[in-house]
Amino acid sequence: MQSPICALLGIEFPLLAFSHCRDVVVAVSKAGGMGVFGAAALPPERLEEELAWIDAHIGGKPYGVDLIVPNSFAGKGEASTAGPAIPDAHRDFAAGLLARHGIDTAGLDEAMAARQSFGDNMHADGAAQLLEVAFRHPIRLIANALGVPPPLMLDLGKRHNVPVAALVGTRDHALSQVRAGVDILVVAGGEAGGHCGEVATMVLVPEVAAAVAAVGANTPILAAGGIVTGRQMAAAMAMGAHGAWCGSVWLTTAEAETNPVVKDKMLAASARDTVRSKSRTGKPSRQLRSPWTDAWEVEGAPRPLPMPLQSLVAEPALRKVDKLSEGGHEGAKQLATYWVGQGVGLMNEAMSAGQVVQAFKEDWVAACERLNAFIGD
Repeated sequence: MQSPICALLGIEFPLLAFSHCRDVVVAVSKAGGMGVFGAAALPPERLEEELAWIDAHIGGKPYGVDLIVPNSFAGKGEASTAGPAIPDAHRDFAAGLLARHGIDTAGLDEAMAARQSFGDNMHADGAAQLLEVAFRHPIRLIANALGVPPPLMLDLGKRHNVPVAALVGTRDHALSQVRAGVDILVVAGGEAGGHCGEVATMVLVPEVAAAVAAVGANTPILAAGGIVTGRQMAAAMAMGAHGAWCGSVWLTTAEAETNPVVKDKMLAASARDTVRSKSRTGKPSRQLRSPWTDAWEVEGAPRPLPMPLQSLVAEPALRKVDKLSEGGHEGAKQLATYWVGQGVGLMNEAMSAGQVVQAFKEDWVAACERLNAFIGD
């Protein structure tokens, strides 16, 4: 395909798959797209293990790594600490919510303390360690979420000839990234799963495309946010994107790391079964609605802590929920949730990651042919 994304990344089809699952990354890259491994929560030694596995199984195909180095978070500029500063009210609220659903909360405090490495990864020294690991491998893309990439990421990208991508949710954010020298803009609308802004993809993509052109830049754009089909990808490219960045659509694939209980919920969900909430990370992120997300919105609930502290509260509790739900615990099955975008309403069939890529290609071609038919002879 004649897309600058394909030329820049050395891929056949400009479909990028963000996933925390190494199997999905490999499958998508082998199918002609590009897998991007989400590594934000991993300590350096685990990232080394995961990337070594990808190298051994991907057959030389291009892949990327995605990190979260936000421009603002609690404790930025301070030395990382030995333990999380979690208020008792938040600990008690999470524990009480689990208990009301019949879940034993023994060991929850210890699990919250062990989660500290996620916060450490956001500090300059922690991020530098992850970047050092990533660039020891033959990655073809490094991506940053939640702000302008740190200078070290941009410098390493140039030094290793690896394009740097950044996620944006507004026109102004996009222009800031262009000025910083980012190579690819991932323009994510509010329909997206995970961290997202408020502007819809249908509006944001052409707005950013026009703004980038107006300043004389030619930075390629990947559209993101609710895109789970080839026809949506074609529509985004008609609006000025050069390809698509997708995360949610891989969550129901055979290879995905998703809890099987949550997979079933997603396959049955509509677009209205998601909610944009700070209850998981401290920044707005879209996830599957459940009693967990609802509880943080009721009057009297503690306000979610700023990133990364809210993750120290939420992730240990939700991991316990996942484990118990897979064993058939009814209360845990009710609470079970995960990040997913509004495109979940179109995710109705379980497939392999490779089959999803093929379906995207076929649907993209059909959409382009449909548009061409309107032109006539």
